[in-house]
Amino acid sequence: MNINLTLIGQAISFAIFVLFCMKYVWPPITSALEERKKKIADGLSAAELGQQALEKAKVDVDSKLSEAKSEAKNIIAMAEKRQGDILDEANVKASEETSKKLKLAEQEVEQLSMRLKESLKKDLSKLVVEGAEMIMKKEIDKSTHDKAIQALVTKI
Repeated sequence: MNINLTLIGQAISFAIFVLFCMKYVWPPITSALEERKKKIADGLSAAELGQQALEKAKVDVDSKLSEAKSEAKNIIAMAEKRQGDILDEANVKASEETSKKLKLAEQEVEQLSMRLKESLKKDLSKLVVEGAEMIMKKEIDKSTHDKAIQALVTKI
């Protein structure tokens, strides 16, 4: 291989081209590559942070969901207790109402019984008066008198 001036010129041109590229072309390319590398690294770290935030959010959602379920169970338990209280209260009121009505019915029966007794007393006194009138109308002997009393007793 012969080294001639053309080869030396090409070598010098290539060296100048390499120096030019290293001075003016390579720094923007390397800075662009570094910037791109940094953006990719930032994107990966942001994705990792997002993944961690997602995991934390899932844990938070699970805890809040269990808390909500617990609260719902408490509300249901309170509602069932309130329902039981209302039913007990209604039963107590119903038994009190029944007791009052029973007492009123007993009082009415007692009043009716008293009225019937009074009515029977009046009827009995009328019969006694009638019997006495019968005896007074007739002046009778002992046997007739006994028969009239016996008739009065059977009438009673």
